[in-house]
Amino acid sequence: MEAAVIDLLGVLAYGELIAYERLTTDAQLAPSLADKVALGTMANAEFHHFQLLSKHLADRGVDPLEAMGPFVEPLDSFHDSTQPSDWYEGLIKAYVGDGMATDFYREVATYVQDAETRTLIEGVLADTGQASFAVAKVKAIIAEEPSVGGRLALWARRLVGEALIQAQYVAVERDALLELLVGANNLAGITGLLKSITDQHTARMARLGLEA
Repeated sequence: MEAAVIDLLGVLAYGELIAYERLTTDAQLAPSLADKVALGTMANAEFHHFQLLSKHLADRGVDPLEAMGPFVEPLDSFHDSTQPSDWYEGLIKAYVGDGMATDFYREVATYVQDAETRTLIEGVLADTGQASFAVAKVKAIIAEEPSVGGRLALWARRLVGEALIQAQYVAVERDALLELLVGANNLAGITGLLKSITDQHTARMARLGLEA
């Protein structure tokens, strides 16, 4: 498999593994049994995505652990620097941070030539229910306690900055991925890609009733 595709699959696989771990942790903070069940279900879906990506790599002679290796430090750094302080910040992180990452990876996936791999990537990037769950819960708490909205909006802005740094690392520091993007587009196109991601974030925040 070409290096860029291995990188893309590797970062996605590690991202899904982290998502599984984080949702499992968030479930422990859930305020109700129904919330725990919902997050547990989402966590299972994320781990299944991780398994699919790992199998796809292994079936093509690539060690999944080696493919994920280059992305452990930057993704761990992102998550370590954006630890939520409560249940609602965790929901915003899943909705905003993961949403922006998904937008970025979905854009990159459009340049993957292998149809089977591209279909797999599109499948694992599909929403597992986190978006609607987060929107409903966050809108409910803001309706109940309007003052919470300002704090969550500030938290979301911080996440945007950290998420863009992560996206730029993946796009620029990994030569193969950069060549994939530049080869299909150009540097101006990458700037446009990042603007598109930011615009999608603005729309995402509007669905919460918050300013980006």
